[in-house]
Amino acid sequence: MNLTDDKVSILDTLDEHIPQNAWYKDVAVIGLGFVGLPLALSFSLRGCNVIGVDINKRLVEEINDGITAHKESFYDIPITDILKREIERKHFYATANISDVLDDCHNFIITVGIPIVNGEHEMEYLESACTELGKGLKQGDLVIVRSTVVPGTTEEVIKPLLESASGLKAGDDFHLAYSSERIAEGRAFQEFADMPILVAGVDEPSTTRAKELLGIVCKAEVIPASSIKVVETAKVFENVQRDVNIAMVQEFARFTEALGIDIFEVVNLANTHKRVKLLAPGPGVGGYCLPNAYYYLKPKAEQMGISLSLLELARKENDAVPQIIVDMLERALADNGKHLNGADIAVLGLAMKDYSNDARISPPLEIVNILLQKQANVKAFDPAVDGDYPYKVDDINKCISDVDAVMILAKQHEIDSSINKVLSEVPEGAVVLDTRDIRSFAEPALLSRVRYVCI
Repeated sequence: MNLTDDKVSILDTLDEHIPQNAWYKDVAVIGLGFVGLPLALSFSLRGCNVIGVDINKRLVEEINDGITAHKESFYDIPITDILKREIERKHFYATANISDVLDDCHNFIITVGIPIVNGEHEMEYLESACTELGKGLKQGDLVIVRSTVVPGTTEEVIKPLLESASGLKAGDDFHLAYSSERIAEGRAFQEFADMPILVAGVDEPSTTRAKELLGIVCKAEVIPASSIKVVETAKVFENVQRDVNIAMVQEFARFTEALGIDIFEVVNLANTHKRVKLLAPGPGVGGYCLPNAYYYLKPKAEQMGISLSLLELARKENDAVPQIIVDMLERALADNGKHLNGADIAVLGLAMKDYSNDARISPPLEIVNILLQKQANVKAFDPAVDGDYPYKVDDINKCISDVDAVMILAKQHEIDSSINKVLSEVPEGAVVLDTRDIRSFAEPALLSRVRYVCI
């Protein structure tokens, strides 16, 4: 850990936010993924004693050794330095056993995800965590659920599990609340502090207790809602609206492509209208939140007999984008007199979005899979994404020599700074299919030496 005096001073001032009420001093965060770990550290930075819980024993061991693959930072301090500092201060450690945290802790925050597999949500991880937590719940404890869930889950699934395992009653014996997660991966620490959040409890005391605990980290408004279902639903709506908006702009991209004009220029110009905010097209919708959002609404909608045909169509449209991108590449190669079968393709960027290390449900990975199915030869470069992919190389130079095409599927700082090198060293006339509009990093003369295609 190499923290300068000014960085240490910034972090030290955060301890001032801890409330005088000692009840909030000890916090357990259950689930140490993209949300859970930075959330746990956000509390420990502010003077809380935090225990992180995750069933992945290897992950727990790495975290306790000060190792994490997350790319978050706070005041330009990398999360690895923050993690090591909080471990050294004995404000944070991780465990694989919920039982380790039950005796001395009174505040529990659940960030266990609900995976979507083949369009169906899988509850076993969340249910198991709640059952284990319930076995040690005590009089007066607070449980806050921050996982994205099917509306109704907190009261219809989690509450009964906690009550059954504990023999206690929510509202009478322990406090139970739900608060939706709103952070963008890559900006977690800042948005935990600055993003207004919603909260609701099973009763007013639960809402009050949850609001006070969340206020240790959140310096923006903590907004109470009339019911837990309202907050659960608002969270899913927030994600679905982005999914729908992206599907719309993807159709706009197909329209402008056929019209022979630039979709990015059109979007930028349209957004000069003060009431218009079009999103940018890309290779598809990835990550854990947006692709899953519709499937958090679907089961409840089916139960109530409600049609979500527009949302379903948007999801199908976004699912189809990787294939559309490959079709575009195939047409561009054909214009060069080449076939995709046997072509040498360089892929730059495997993350689910720009400047991220998150490859969950990543459209670039789906695009690579389609290319491989079509017998293309693929080499991919992404310095931020970890993982054992057989086609991934650790040096951009290993990608770009003697290729028939380059696909730019996600921006990373090292990719941005190498664009002119790529454009100057690939064979003249090679196809460069750009889904992220890297032209601001490229010299126009170099773009003209390749067959540049921008979606």
